Amino acid sequence: QVQLVESGGGLVQAGEALTLSCAASGRTFENYAMGWFRQAPEKEREFVAAISRSAVFIKYADSVKGRFTISRDNAKNTVYLQMNNLKPEDTAVYYCGAGITGVAGDRDYDYAQWGQGTQVTVSE
Repeated sequence: QVQLVESGGGLVQAGEALTLSCAASGRTFENYAMGWFRQAPEKEREFVAAISRSAVFIKYADSVKGRFTISRDNAKNTVYLQMNNLKPEDTAVYYCGAGITGVAGDRDYDYAQWGQGTQVTVSE
């Protein structure tokens, strides 16, 4: 089992930036992929970004390409999501997930554990 703790959410204005962090413990961090998903009110949880265990393979949802950057620091057991040029439609609870394997997946079922989530709110 792995424990995940997200941080870095908050309230920002459109066009501003935020960086989310997700600290992991309990499994060998470098052995598994990490992903970020988000869930807006009354919507399904959706894929945002994923990074393979070695950081060689990275995926993004089309809606965030060019604005968001996922990265990981295996020495710190932490994955990051740098979010630039935020838009109101980015408002959601953001969750990090620990992959079942080292492959960067874009589906819920690719991930074994989830953090508690961190709220990101982007105002006009």
